[in-house]
Amino acid sequence: MTIHIRSTEMTEAWRSLLVAHSRVNHRLEADLRTQVDMNLGWYEVLLQLASAPGQRLRMSEIADGMILSRSAATRLVDRLERHGLVERAVCDADRRGMEVSLTDGGRSRFIEAGRLHLRGIEEYFGDHCTPDELATLSAVLTRVADAN
Repeated sequence: MTIHIRSTEMTEAWRSLLVAHSRVNHRLEADLRTQVDMNLGWYEVLLQLASAPGQRLRMSEIADGMILSRSAATRLVDRLERHGLVERAVCDADRRGMEVSLTDGGRSRFIEAGRLHLRGIEEYFGDHCTPDELATLSAVLTRVADAN
């Protein structure tokens, strides 16, 4: 079997992407846990809600946005609800469905965690790239994401 240089370069780039993603996420998770008593899963749900129109999403939208099963998303939202960060309500557009929205406490916790998260992204990722590298990386990853 002949391995082409492009295949080797592609495999190495892929491996580097996965390792970098894993290491940065571990550091971000550790920061969130120790400094604001939150994990990345919670933060991602709060981020989705904070970014959504009216700060409300259906459970299926949360699951799809996090690449989770609906049951896993439900368990995650259950925990957030028990901590007073989100609340459920009947969907206005479809009375059979449920929507999740941020509470005032959830919004405050999201803002606090968001500052920490952005600082971590800058320190653990952005500080290691030039502006041109960030632009190239963003363009490449967007192209790959849009193709799949």
